[in-house]
Amino acid sequence: MSVSTPSRSTVLALTLAAASWGIGTVVSKRATAEIPPLTLLPIQLAASLVVLALVMRWRGLPFRDASTSPLLGRLGLLNPGLAYALSLLGLVHITASLSVLLWAMEPVLILFLAGWLLRERITARLVALSAMAVAGMLLVIHQPDSSGSLVGVGLTLAGAACCAIYTVGTRRWIGDTDSTSQVLVAQQAYALAMAGILVGAAWLLSGAVLPNAVSAVGWASAIASGVLYYGVAYWLYLSALRHVPASLAAVSFYLIPVFGVAAGFAFLGERLGPTQWLGVAIVLIAIFLILRRTGVIGGEPGQQAVRAQG
Repeated sequence: MSVSTPSRSTVLALTLAAASWGIGTVVSKRATAEIPPLTLLPIQLAASLVVLALVMRWRGLPFRDASTSPLLGRLGLLNPGLAYALSLLGLVHITASLSVLLWAMEPVLILFLAGWLLRERITARLVALSAMAVAGMLLVIHQPDSSGSLVGVGLTLAGAACCAIYTVGTRRWIGDTDSTSQVLVAQQAYALAMAGILVGAAWLLSGAVLPNAVSAVGWASAIASGVLYYGVAYWLYLSALRHVPASLAAVSFYLIPVFGVAAGFAFLGERLGPTQWLGVAIVLIAIFLILRRTGVIGGEPGQQAVRAQG
């Protein structure tokens, strides 16, 4: 099938999704000061599902859609389910900064899988601009003390691969469904079930997985980050993914660390060094050139940017 120039509203949805993930990460960081990460995930997913359910009830939407492929809902087991678990296991063996660096490979994996499995036409120019964006992203998030073992690197890359497969699989099937909200509810319900199993397994193996006491700010951070990171961000991302190739949707991921460091600057008082500012500039220039290539900026109406067969 052919995919025409994405609309500005679709690009805006992808940008806001990246902003929600970046800001949600900063809010999650506050929550993990009081709640263990493995316990935080089901709290966040439950908060997201409650808000989604309330919105769907308000809009009069059913929770299930006969047009939704069961496989599409089960992709929630991959992301955020298995991907999050692998990331946590990887963090045992590597530093947090190295983990962030490795997750920068996710959009690159999506680019490769989109060309291979979805047969999207990946041009050399798109690859070069994506490499430029990755380089800028690494400058934004790089920390000099990044280190870790091969086991940790492997587990983290496996988590990133799960997320890449999730995007490609969702892009393949979401066009056949009527409602993004129903897809999101199904995926996060599966993810919540897996998160519950992980917490139960951790309790059996090591005992305490619940915090002794959580402040009101801690609970607010957990709930807000869940709604923002899993509810708002995924809804915006899946809504946009209906209308653009997976390879183009992945471009928005380069903005996540930019929004993350901006939120850290605004809310946590963190400061950006000259290298990080250079990285931000490189990322923004690369994304501008990609959008210009697709015709979103300065393109002719109806210009076709990416062709996919499948």
